[in-house]
Amino acid sequence: MEFVADCRLRMGTDLFAHVWDPVVLAALTVGPRRRRALRAQIGGISDKALTEALNRLIANGLLEKRSYAEAPPRVDYALTPLGQTFAGGPMRALADWVLRHGDELFEAQQRMRPAHAHL
Repeated sequence: MEFVADCRLRMGTDLFAHVWDPVVLAALTVGPRRRRALRAQIGGISDKALTEALNRLIANGLLEKRSYAEAPPRVDYALTPLGQTFAGGPMRALADWVLRHGDELFEAQQRMRPAHAHL
């Protein structure tokens, strides 16, 4: 198999490249959320970072933005069928792997950290 810069493997791994994207997807696995509820559920994410993550995920076809003609206007975000397969497939597999091997990963990172980094 030949790997090139624009291959499908790169497209898939790019979905994990942004720190907040998997977190936003995970937060939406329980169902659609309004922006404010989503931000509160995630915690620690800036408004700008949330906007960027939502826009990226929509552009990749993993999320949809639903607008409702209500007073006041209501908008919520939900996983698309493609987003559901990503959250339930590769993200679930990574979460399972981290649960099994997270301690080993943490220990390896601690061993490689320079002694002065703790100061």
